[in-house]
Amino acid sequence: MLKFRMLHLLMVATMSFAVISSNASFAEKPIVHTQSGDISGVRSASGIVAIKGIPFAEPPVGDLRWKPPVPVKHWSGVRSRDNFGASCMQRIHDTFLPWTPEFLTHNRVSEDCLYLNVWTPRVSTQANLPVIVFIHGGAFLEGAGDIAVYDGEHLAATGLVIVTINYRLGVFGFLAHPELSAESAHHSSGNYGLLDQIAALHWVQENIRSFGGDPHRVTIWGQSAGAFSVNALLASPRAKGLFQGAMADSGIGKADHSMADLKSAEAKGLAFAAEHHAASLKDLRAVPAEQLLPGSGFSLDVDGWVLPDTPAALSTKGVDNDVPVVTGYQANDGLLSMPADVTMDGFDKLLRKQYGDHADEFEKLYPAKNMDEARRVLLESSRDRNRVSMFLWASERERNHRGPVFTYFFTRAIPWPQHPEYGAFHTGELPYFFRNLDKLDRPWEPIDEDLSKTVSSYLKNFASTGNPNGSGLPNWPQVHSGQLTTMELGEKAGPISLADPARLNFWLQFFHSLDAGRAPAF
Repeated sequence: MLKFRMLHLLMVATMSFAVISSNASFAEKPIVHTQSGDISGVRSASGIVAIKGIPFAEPPVGDLRWKPPVPVKHWSGVRSRDNFGASCMQRIHDTFLPWTPEFLTHNRVSEDCLYLNVWTPRVSTQANLPVIVFIHGGAFLEGAGDIAVYDGEHLAATGLVIVTINYRLGVFGFLAHPELSAESAHHSSGNYGLLDQIAALHWVQENIRSFGGDPHRVTIWGQSAGAFSVNALLASPRAKGLFQGAMADSGIGKADHSMADLKSAEAKGLAFAAEHHAASLKDLRAVPAEQLLPGSGFSLDVDGWVLPDTPAALSTKGVDNDVPVVTGYQANDGLLSMPADVTMDGFDKLLRKQYGDHADEFEKLYPAKNMDEARRVLLESSRDRNRVSMFLWASERERNHRGPVFTYFFTRAIPWPQHPEYGAFHTGELPYFFRNLDKLDRPWEPIDEDLSKTVSSYLKNFASTGNPNGSGLPNWPQVHSGQLTTMELGEKAGPISLADPARLNFWLQFFHSLDAGRAPAF
């Protein structure tokens, strides 16, 4: 009997120690092994591990300014990674309506900014969870992976590994210059910010398994400039094999930003150097970073190496990266291209500029007798234009690629009694997809919570299988050239027509004409 009692006490003690050890392990900062060295993160109360400020390249400073990213050097020991790294060089805004602070960068800025962040529900090499790499927007001038509405904890809790990244911006990320092309082994320059994104994707391929991710199920997801980046990554041979799915919010359609060729981009770089009294590349690299801001107007260029041609041309030929794609627009993306203050005479001039020989027909279909009506038809027409624009891009891609394409039109406006005029504004969908409604102090309604669960479920399904559809969700049809619809995501979720018949016919004719290049991007 005594022997049995002692054995029982020993078993209880052993079990208690195991429970204590397990709880202690759960509460500790998890350590993750990467090819550059070991790092530790922080586990939240919900069990999600966040590892922030992970370097994926050497700081692009000094002689590395305006060079492709260089792999980060190996370190010894364990580096604590519980804070975001610096954001890339940019101007900081406290508020820039309709973007309140939750949508903006508030971190310190530095040229030493090539960091990424990971949220994961399981730190295990056996987890094999789908991975989403989010590429922020900001007109290639601002933004960062640490912005509040991009926090990955809630989305990771659905069973995903979430990665947000920084990439060089403005002149630091996209300067082309004859001397840069001459020193390049590929005789190219510019697109350094895009090369940063590609370097981050290489890092994901090499390391994400240690964070619980599956390197064979990586989806890139970008919004605005991030969506233009996704379009460029779809096109770039440098990104081949680095991702298996792509999602672009507000950015891919027949109406797209023009892209400079290398010589034009180099000429712009020479002019910028002259403005800063830099007679040589060496002089320009010596200019303090703060003096090069804002460095606006620099963007992607057809450099012959990262981008051998425009994304549109490569997609039309079907020689780009063939993966499943989701692309969509916000209902009020058109506010970005709407003049702040214009007269009726100016309205007519704007229509002539944007629609050329099609302006008279536009005015018949979208009549306006005063400025209130003019503002209404500019927004109304932008919605039709964007839906048709992305449909034409998607249906063309569907003909030339094996990967399916899905399009959406997001119509739910964030509740905002103080500013109802913004409606479903540019970027307003992201708190819903990230499940981050709690980041904004707004009078949320049950429909908002339901919509957030629906769209984040679509996103998880797409990252998991290449198809957003799944059990319990309204069916989201794949694009086919004969079906003139898109998926509405709003108070209702389901297919809607692109436009009424007369207006649809107008836009189809417009986008197949020489005037199509006049259309604004949004």
